[in-house]
Amino acid sequence: MTTRKFAIYKGLERPLIYKGFRGKFIYWGIGAVLSGLVLGSVTMAVINMWLGMIVLIGCIAGGLLYIASRQKKGLHNKTRHKGIYIVTPFIYERQEV
Repeated sequence: MTTRKFAIYKGLERPLIYKGFRGKFIYWGIGAVLSGLVLGSVTMAVINMWLGMIVLIGCIAGGLLYIASRQKKGLHNKTRHKGIYIVTPFIYERQEV
């Protein structure tokens, strides 16, 4: 009896990467671009074209910079405690009645 061996594509274990953004941050980037376009176009229509352009560029650039800074912390939200914590075991004895 012989066993068959198949090559496994190891790239499936890695997060998706596009233009430097990884995993969920790709969707955050798309959201930042779309929200910048919507806010910019509403500002252009209601107030002024030049102010709308400033809002559009500011929202897109600010959103992408914010997302890039969040990405440096990792793909998952981790609680990072600073300091030294001493954990003492809590052991209770069962009392029989």
